[in-house]
Amino acid sequence: MKNLLLLHGALGHSDIFKPYLKDLSKQFNIHTPLFSGHGNTEIPQDGISIEKYTQELTEYCKQQKLNDVYIFGHSMGGYVGLCYALQLPENVNSVLTLGTKFDWTEEQALKESTMLDPETILLKIPKYAEQLELQHGSQWKELLPAIAGMMVSLGKKPPLNSDSLSKITTPVQIMAGDHDNMVTLEETVQTYRRIPNARLMILPDTRHPMEKVRPILLMDIMKDFWNVY
Repeated sequence: MKNLLLLHGALGHSDIFKPYLKDLSKQFNIHTPLFSGHGNTEIPQDGISIEKYTQELTEYCKQQKLNDVYIFGHSMGGYVGLCYALQLPENVNSVLTLGTKFDWTEEQALKESTMLDPETILLKIPKYAEQLELQHGSQWKELLPAIAGMMVSLGKKPPLNSDSLSKITTPVQIMAGDHDNMVTLEETVQTYRRIPNARLMILPDTRHPMEKVRPILLMDIMKDFWNVY
């Protein structure tokens, strides 16, 4: 059976994929790895970066002996999935991304990172703070600045740029929701045009959080892209 990797976003969790597991498991062996610092995994002492997460994904695939994977990545998970496909194209059948931000500049990264202050979130978005603690335990307050640091490093030197994107040979479908407040349609279209073998899809009435995506809509898109029914 084919192997499918479901990759969560920054501050996300593999639990977000539960609505899809029953249906997808009819066609795939499902893998839902957690990136370090998320869930019950430790935050790396030397910090978090896209490069580190790409290496973690590489090691996971080696350990599981996965050499022909299908990838779905939400937000940061899509970014890591494309980085993995760029490094080891022979191991990746295809990549489907949703809500992945590609337009990283230092100014943009600093702006995004300032929104990840634990005390501000506790004060202004207490329900989100509760969700973070439920998913990541008491270390969620330490995870936030670690993710902020990853964003700043992304802004300074994004691994996926116009040059590297043009070298991706794996079949890719880039997707974004039309109501995503983190990812612009412009950067999504621009990225799609830079990848040689890419397709584009904009999801109607769809916001950024994976929990806000309609499972029936996304399942139909997945089945169409991977030609499984």
